[in-house]
Amino acid sequence: MLPFEKLNAWQVCHRLVLAVYEVSKEFPDSEKYGLTSQSRRAAASAAANIAEGSASRSRPEFRRFLTISIKSLRELAYWLMLARDLKLLDRKDWQSLERLRGRAGFLTWRLYESQR
Repeated sequence: MLPFEKLNAWQVCHRLVLAVYEVSKEFPDSEKYGLTSQSRRAAASAAANIAEGSASRSRPEFRRFLTISIKSLRELAYWLMLARDLKLLDRKDWQSLERLRGRAGFLTWRLYESQR
C-alpha cells in the first residue's frame, strides 16, 4: 500500500472518482468531450493531487496540492449540478454524488488544516 492510500481524504476522493465514472457512462455521446470529460477530470484531479502532494518535501508544498484538490472538488460540484439540471443525472444520483463530494471536501480540508 502506498502512503497516500492510507489517507482518508484520498480514499473518499478515489471512491468519488469511481462513482463519477460510473454515472457518466450514461451521459450521451454528444457530451463525451464536454460534461463527461470535465466531470471525470475534476474528480480524478482531486484524488491525484492528494496522491502527488503526499510526496512533497514540505508541509507548505503539500498544502498547495491540497488546495488544488479542494478547488477540483468545487469544480466538480458545478459539473454535477449542470448534469442534474440538464436531466442527464437524476436527483437521487446527484444527491448521492453530492454527499460523497461533500465528504471528500471535508476530509481534504481537515487534512489541509492538519498541515499547519
